[in-house]
Amino acid sequence: MRDGGTQVPQAVLSAQSAPEAGLLSTLQPALEPALEPALDLALEPALEPAALASPSRSARRRIIAGALSVLIVAGVFGFAFPRMASYGGVWASLETMSWPAILLIGAAVAANQLATWMMITAVLPSLRMRDAAVVNLGSSAVANTLPGGGAVAMGVSWAMLSSWGVGTAEYVRYTLVSGFWNVFARLGLPVAALVLLVLVGRASPPLQAAAYIGAAALLVVAVGFRAMLRSERFAGLVGRAVSRILAVGCAVIRRAPPQRVPGMLLDFRAGASGLLAERGLRITATTVASNISLWLVLLACLRCSGLTQAQVSWEVSFAAFAFVRLLSVLPVTPGGIGVVELGLTGPLIVGLDAAAAVRVAAAVLLYRAVTYLLPIPLGGAAYLWWRHSRPA
Repeated sequence: MRDGGTQVPQAVLSAQSAPEAGLLSTLQPALEPALEPALDLALEPALEPAALASPSRSARRRIIAGALSVLIVAGVFGFAFPRMASYGGVWASLETMSWPAILLIGAAVAANQLATWMMITAVLPSLRMRDAAVVNLGSSAVANTLPGGGAVAMGVSWAMLSSWGVGTAEYVRYTLVSGFWNVFARLGLPVAALVLLVLVGRASPPLQAAAYIGAAALLVVAVGFRAMLRSERFAGLVGRAVSRILAVGCAVIRRAPPQRVPGMLLDFRAGASGLLAERGLRITATTVASNISLWLVLLACLRCSGLTQAQVSWEVSFAAFAFVRLLSVLPVTPGGIGVVELGLTGPLIVGLDAAAAVRVAAAVLLYRAVTYLLPIPLGGAAYLWWRHSRPA
């Protein structure tokens, strides 16, 4: 019987090395609310009905977040998007797409999926590619459908991975390492886009300054992160600095500051340094490939919709993609629905005539159909397959 949140078993904690146990004990309060909904779903037959029926504060927050998401999506697709392009024109544009174009988009989607699964197996060497596909599709389906779905997707991932023998410490390392690399990628993409626009002569002086500042800042962060992994003393200094900054921020909003931040960074360094020393280059390469291949899906949709380089250049499409990727970090709606469509279409139609604007809108909606909608039924099928095939 569970009382309150889903507990990480003490036997599992005691089986880990000292640094890993310290990291797990620090992260456990943050992980439990995220893991609980998915573990309830996975372990439902073993749970008491009363435990499942009891209301919680997190459930109320999810209801509020869901209502807000519905309002945002309705506003984007009911008011903002039709002002940029009519849905009838978008459908007519999609109907003219040839089969070779559709196959090209399908190949780009498959390449992106493969790169993502390779990234997962790079961080989790013990995982098979088939299992990486299942956990990626299953968690993506949850993240794309539920308000605050990222937290629930984290629980789905844990339920699946633990059933395949992935230990708690390995899962925590996977979550943190992949999370850090995802943050670096989302921060690095806009910087790379700005630098690219400067190189091709399409950036104004303010954008040029932003590109240089962003590149310098990203370099400092990367060097500092590497120094933290190589030096225990530097990791302690960074942890204490972050702790002071968080204390000031929490004082402003009248919240209690998080505890043990310096210790958490030291524990992360001890637990992840070996993995990164052995597979850091592979993790970085597959993370980059996953993000770039996702942009190539967008570029394929633009070209297959009949848009030329003169109308929407690949540099501009990359810049729009990069900034929307950064913007979608904020979990405003499930999977960024509405936010991504508006964020991509708005900048890409600037300076185009009405006919080209319709093709841009068609390309963006097609891109979202194959990257946001398609993983939902595939993820549902992957989850059902896991439920059927997992060990009893």
